[in-house]
Amino acid sequence: MTTVVQRQRYGAQAAASGRAAALAAVLRGAAALGLAEPELRGLAALVRPGDVCFDIGAAYGMYSHVLAALVGPRGVVHAVEPLPVPSRILRAGAGITGGPIRVRTGAMGEAERAGRDLVLPVRFGLPIHGWAHLGGDAVRTPIRGRSLRLRVPVWTVDALCAAEGIDRVRFLKIDVEGAEPAVLAGAAGTLERCRPTLQLEIEQRHLDRYGHRAGRFAADLRERYGYGMFTWARGGWAPADRIDPARRNYLFATEDAWNA
Repeated sequence: MTTVVQRQRYGAQAAASGRAAALAAVLRGAAALGLAEPELRGLAALVRPGDVCFDIGAAYGMYSHVLAALVGPRGVVHAVEPLPVPSRILRAGAGITGGPIRVRTGAMGEAERAGRDLVLPVRFGLPIHGWAHLGGDAVRTPIRGRSLRLRVPVWTVDALCAAEGIDRVRFLKIDVEGAEPAVLAGAAGTLERCRPTLQLEIEQRHLDRYGHRAGRFAADLRERYGYGMFTWARGGWAPADRIDPARRNYLFATEDAWNA
């Protein structure tokens, strides 16, 4: 027999799912109108209820909220954002919707570090969040002028999965201004074990900071893990055979990803 407490719990879950679905619908609508990244419309083909996903470089949660609606109360979205203001807004949004989003203020990389400098360029007295990147002696940056430096913790995907007992990962979205190869180096065990679908920002202007080449980076993923590469075009995922400088986002998926 269903108790009053169980009915209240089910009611709260249903209400939260409704709020999460409503926000996700708004974001997908914005994507259809060109007001948000168009790839948001393609996530439903790849993510299922109960899945575990990562949104690395989550910003204000554009992807996190859509993923949360797809995975539902039985799944979880690990949202990682190093900048304190966007992460606070994302955490507040997750609290309002009740979606299954776990927000972490920090960065992902290839090795665990208690702290590392995040470089945040400033223009006309305002921080440019879209240009923020992890710094270091070996990092090249074409950006001149004043910058803020914030000390942030750095984790790896593999270490986080081990610490929290995560044994399956369906989807990783990574948008970290050129540090994508480092994040994936810290997720090597997860990639080998789970073969998650990846959505990556790949832009040579950002990869230049860390000495990587876009074409070689994409080719390594395809050769090592057997991924196909796709871009979102004309309302669907289309196979791609090269990096196009006019595009930002690329999907890497195995054949099984479409049939799960």
